Amino acid sequence: MYPHSLIDLSELNANQVQDILSLADDIKKDPKRYFGACEGKILATLFYEPSTRTQMSFQTAMLRLGGETIGFDNPMNSSVSKGESLADTIRIVSGYADILAMRHPFEGAAKAASLYAKCPIINAGDGGHLHPTQTLTDLVTIFGEKHTVSGLTIGMCGDLKNGRTVHSLVKSLCKNNNKFVFISTPELGLPQYILNLLEASGCKCEFVTSLEEAIPELDVLYMTRIQKERFASEKLYEEQKNVYVLDAKKMLRAKADLIVLHPLPRVDEITYEVDEDPRALYFKQAACGVYARMALIMKMLEGEQGKDKLEGISGERCKNPNCITSIEKYLPPSYKKDANASVETMLCEYCEH
Repeated sequence: MYPHSLIDLSELNANQVQDILSLADDIKKDPKRYFGACEGKILATLFYEPSTRTQMSFQTAMLRLGGETIGFDNPMNSSVSKGESLADTIRIVSGYADILAMRHPFEGAAKAASLYAKCPIINAGDGGHLHPTQTLTDLVTIFGEKHTVSGLTIGMCGDLKNGRTVHSLVKSLCKNNNKFVFISTPELGLPQYILNLLEASGCKCEFVTSLEEAIPELDVLYMTRIQKERFASEKLYEEQKNVYVLDAKKMLRAKADLIVLHPLPRVDEITYEVDEDPRALYFKQAACGVYARMALIMKMLEGEQGKDKLEGISGERCKNPNCITSIEKYLPPSYKKDANASVETMLCEYCEH
């Protein structure tokens, strides 16, 4: 049985993920065969943060399934501008739609929304936390090219601290006997809860600072932009922004069957000359996002209706200033044990800090 809402891809078991990948691959081969699969259903896209690929691919996915879409792409064009709470917005919109896809700049917002929704919520990105549907897109792309998502050497380069796509992808791929090479500056390294997860999984990991030295051993290179909107100041961003740039010279050192992925948008971290290299698959990857989301919408609509619940224990309010509980004060603080930590550690159930 699929969960009521999809906040984190790790909530799905291996068989469920494989079912979605197989369905997405089948849809990719013959999309027209699935038109009408969601006839009479409505998807609401609630985007509190700018998006091109994620929002449009969700809308395209629902339209190609024969459904309809509603929603907003700017909260200032909704009652949020009048001070309406997240909970009230979700209560209202989930009464209009059969399924919701939501992006929000605060971590844990999707989890909070699922507590008040009458229909399934799909996390379309919550701050620097998670982005499960981008991970499905990544997995569909990797599976289509490599015919497996196991036994690969995967390099992840750039902003690993704030990169929600990185966090979600690591959570998924660490279950499949892959080796990771993390390429970043010390300031942009992985958050502790992801490091704990990697240690508990037993995956082989390397932590390096040179893309040029790491690239020859990689089967997959996942480039990410330095996320200006996550930095506390312009100065801190300027210190990091051009540290990692993938260009044609570095590609000469890579395997002939390397695949280069990027969740997009790119800024300066991949030069335009790389676009002509057949190993550069980030635009093909973006197209796969429609098939991944078509498959996910179909599966989520098969689940039971209802609301999610908090399963942790109460405590003090989360100290993370980017946690949704810092602005939506009515949300009850809730903590869960970090099962991967070597010493007992409690994590905020919303943002995992």
